[in-house]
Amino acid sequence: MSTIKARLRQALFVALRTGFRVLPLSDDQRDRLRARFLRNHGDWVPAPPRGRIDAVPRSAHRPLLRADEAAIGYVPHRVEALPAQLPATLVAFYLPQFHPFAENDAWWGKGFTEWRNVTRALPQFEGHIQPRLPADLGFYDLRNPQIMRDQAQLASEYGIGAFCFYYYWFSGTTLMEDPLREWLADDSIDLPFCLCWANENWARRWDGRDEDILIGQQHSAEDDLAFIAHVADYLRDRRALKVDGKPMLLVYRPHLLPDARATAQRWRQWCLDNGIGQIHLAYVQGFERPDPRDIGFDAAVEFPPNMSNPRSLTADQYLINPDFEGDVRDWRELAAEIAARPLPPYTLYPGVNPGWDNEARRSGKGRVYLHASPRGYGDWLSTTVHTRLAAVPADQRMVFINAWNEWAEGAVLEPDARLGHAYLQATRDALNAPAVQGVVTRPCVVIHAWYLDVLAELLADLRASGLAWRIVITTTEEKRNDVQRAVKNAHLDAEIEVFANHGRDILPFLQVAERLYQDGEQVVLKLHTKRSTHRSDGEDWRRELTRRLLDADRAGRIFQGFAEDESLGLVAPEGHVQPLHFYWGANQRNVGALLAQLGLPAADIDTDTFVAGSMFWVRLSSLRPLLDAHLYCSAFDTEAGQLDGTLAHAIERIISLVVRSSGKREATAASLLGEVFDAGQPYRFAQKG
Repeated sequence: MSTIKARLRQALFVALRTGFRVLPLSDDQRDRLRARFLRNHGDWVPAPPRGRIDAVPRSAHRPLLRADEAAIGYVPHRVEALPAQLPATLVAFYLPQFHPFAENDAWWGKGFTEWRNVTRALPQFEGHIQPRLPADLGFYDLRNPQIMRDQAQLASEYGIGAFCFYYYWFSGTTLMEDPLREWLADDSIDLPFCLCWANENWARRWDGRDEDILIGQQHSAEDDLAFIAHVADYLRDRRALKVDGKPMLLVYRPHLLPDARATAQRWRQWCLDNGIGQIHLAYVQGFERPDPRDIGFDAAVEFPPNMSNPRSLTADQYLINPDFEGDVRDWRELAAEIAARPLPPYTLYPGVNPGWDNEARRSGKGRVYLHASPRGYGDWLSTTVHTRLAAVPADQRMVFINAWNEWAEGAVLEPDARLGHAYLQATRDALNAPAVQGVVTRPCVVIHAWYLDVLAELLADLRASGLAWRIVITTTEEKRNDVQRAVKNAHLDAEIEVFANHGRDILPFLQVAERLYQDGEQVVLKLHTKRSTHRSDGEDWRRELTRRLLDADRAGRIFQGFAEDESLGLVAPEGHVQPLHFYWGANQRNVGALLAQLGLPAADIDTDTFVAGSMFWVRLSSLRPLLDAHLYCSAFDTEAGQLDGTLAHAIERIISLVVRSSGKREATAASLLGEVFDAGQPYRFAQKG
């Protein structure tokens, strides 16, 4: 009976939501009604869809990985200059939780800090990056004052203009204030700061709802005055973040105050009476979006991922934990939707977010925003600073970042073990004027060299093309000297990258492509010394591939095609674009899981194609869905002479799908060059199966 009742409630919820969305309400009215309904009827909300339960044992597809492994795209610490004039002030929310204190000892166990949550998190589905572990700063303890000095230095180096500390005040009781008092007492820390009063109840659920309250708020006029008197030292400090000379103070949830306007007036008057002067009041748009002027405040602060509802991806995921009940959303849609929002008529400080995944706090039931990446975050931040705020005077531009160190919510700028300083580097890069996109200056070639006699042949072809190549050759340590001799004999310059014999030609290419893309390169010819010794016609296969891509009368014209047509993403050798279902039995499952991990639509085996032989010209920006996945090297199969069914083979199968998903088109070399070719003839180098 209870199951039937729950289903009826959920059906009613869907009907009510449909009607609610068409009501002519303001954002503020809509947010208030939604919050009130969820507070009283949260159990009416339908559960998220379930992910895929894989019939194949998960151990067959998920090797054991180290959580502290550096992924493709790892960025070390770099010392680089910031723009002489910063285009905006970046303010990062900061959680001062990472130290033991008495209340946490009582509620969660002796010695508890957020690190305990962080380290217990487990991946719930394939491609789910958990746990996320710190790198340079380690599992720090904020009782050590040097930690905050190091954090402030790191933030300043990468363009963060201020921290916004969460402040926990409960009617005279403060939690986690000791690190902030240490900061206040240490005048050697120059980074500006402000406070955000987290004025909600503190509950065991970690989600702001009033269930199982650990310590509650008692809002009153008397408490308003006690609060402002207590934080006065922060407002008076020389490093207090100021707007028009007024120290800034944030409130997390103004609608929890009995009368926000009255509270604002009390604070303003107290500050005027006690030598602080005028203050700049802002609230966080985490749960509501009133016009700040209507509640006596000066401004609002965006707080993504809150107040946005991108589509669910839960049903697409291949579950590792078959009991996973969490909710998976598309971070890319979140970023695109918020970056495109027009600014309202009141003062709004835009917000950006480097990712979100609170699985660490809600084991098996987390809300996960997939497909966040440093480049995607950098694009969002750059668009916000240079486009969304373009009409705002430069000295009034402020952007809030959620967050500096929310490790248990997956919202982190601090360096981590997987990608190092990539998010910080993206932050610094976003402060520079956006680079002109699509400018093709020179061709690059990436050659994976295993058979050295074939390498000499390819180098001769490169010389014969007459193009000014940037040449990168990947090989193994034992072949390095031979490769160097081959390059010298060919009278060419080349960068030689040494990798383990792992992931065939695909893994080295991805690692080099990531670096080339970071360097600003655009167009790459991917080659390898293919011999296909399992076939009698392996030499013919390779020569046909390279001839159609690199012949002296073709290479220059193909490169020119990329320079003249920004829509061109991939050029394949004619005759080698084949139906995706070639060897589909060994690859179907891996391709499906990989596409889900990259956030791409499922393949249509009847119409989709791939480039057999894995040699092609490509515009690197069209590979971003693959590069931005930042795959682990250990995810690639150990070399055992496999003819199919590995991750490298799956990536070979999806290159065309990745390019098309990025909005670019694919052409064959013959079609690009206006040459006639009969594409209907049987493929003589492989058989369907």
